[in-house]
Amino acid sequence: MAGPARPVPAPGPMAVDFEERVDFHRLREYRLSRARQALEGSELGALLCFDVNNIRYLTSTMIGEWARDKVARYALLPRAGEPVVWDFGSAAQHHRLYAPWLRPENSRAGMLGLRGSIAPDAGLLASAVAEIKGLLADAGLDGAPVGVDIAEPPMLFELARQGVEVRDGQQVMLDARQIKSPDEIALLSTAAAMVDGVYHELAAALRPGVRENELVALVNRRLYELGSDDVEAVNAVSGERCNPHPHNFSDRLIRPGDQAFFDIIQSFNGYRTCYYRTFGVGRATPAQRDAYTRAREWIDAAIELVKPGVTTDRIARVWPAAHEFGFPDEMAAFGLQFGHGLGLALHERPVISRLNSLEHPVELREGMVFALETYCPAADGFSAARIEEEIVVTAGGHQVITLFPAEELFVANEY
Repeated sequence: MAGPARPVPAPGPMAVDFEERVDFHRLREYRLSRARQALEGSELGALLCFDVNNIRYLTSTMIGEWARDKVARYALLPRAGEPVVWDFGSAAQHHRLYAPWLRPENSRAGMLGLRGSIAPDAGLLASAVAEIKGLLADAGLDGAPVGVDIAEPPMLFELARQGVEVRDGQQVMLDARQIKSPDEIALLSTAAAMVDGVYHELAAALRPGVRENELVALVNRRLYELGSDDVEAVNAVSGERCNPHPHNFSDRLIRPGDQAFFDIIQSFNGYRTCYYRTFGVGRATPAQRDAYTRAREWIDAAIELVKPGVTTDRIARVWPAAHEFGFPDEMAAFGLQFGHGLGLALHERPVISRLNSLEHPVELREGMVFALETYCPAADGFSAARIEEEIVVTAGGHQVITLFPAEELFVANEY
């Protein structure tokens, strides 16, 4: 007789011989096989990726957050072929030494111009496309359409000039990435566990006289100490800045009786968190507690629905319409009553909101991991509550992996 479901594991970051933890060889094989399956199910001959999350998914290579906005790296996955990655200078040589899952000849140095700093007439784009065309021809894919995820306009122009038919490859990659393996789920859970601990320290430090940016610094320091490979963003929002939500932090001084909320977005081995918590500082007013209660009710109603086979329109419908909490339409309120997939990127599939899900629902499947978040402005006109939970869709329903207490408003350093 089966017992109760065990919690999603959050193993330590070390490799050990006495427990099975994350198997990175198995993780690499799973990701590449998912991408190959998605490619085989499409009309594309190959995928050409510039998005660093897709490059990591295909090749299990990454050279740090420096590369995220440079469009300096790219990878090619031909149908029935092996992935090829072009990297920044000596990084390609490093891959040949330390990434043996890639064929040595498939780790290549490449340069496209650093977002136009080297002008297209230097010929870098032309030679890069010619090299890609040669690989496609070698694979018997000459003339086949190529799926591109993101690219600079000059690269798209050059692909067209050399006769490469470009189609949307991002949809294929997002299809591949939406179902997480147990190894990916363990990494996501470990990333969430890191934030659990950071919220404990943040709550202790949340007192009058501290500034929002000081709290952001605390979060960054502690996460990097714990092993984060990227603290992408920390929203720290307090007092009169809570409504409307500015989605950033400032140097505002925290004051007694403030309502304050935080979003901690970071990654462990590439797998990200999006994890809001709301606090009272010293004390909380009835209006603040009421806003928190409603935000909690909205998120709990959504979580209760999560299981395989449920469609995302059902979740979106339990959230208030935009006009019910002070916004003229769903576009203006987008991101406040919201769900989004988590993985190597902050926003994967499914995306759940009243803006898109009511008319274009998606069916939940076992292995999806996503965040659900709600927002409720307080009756005082400036306070607000923000709550977010990360959810794994399991065979029998769901598990929540964000565990810092949030059932009721947490008042830090209560008077």
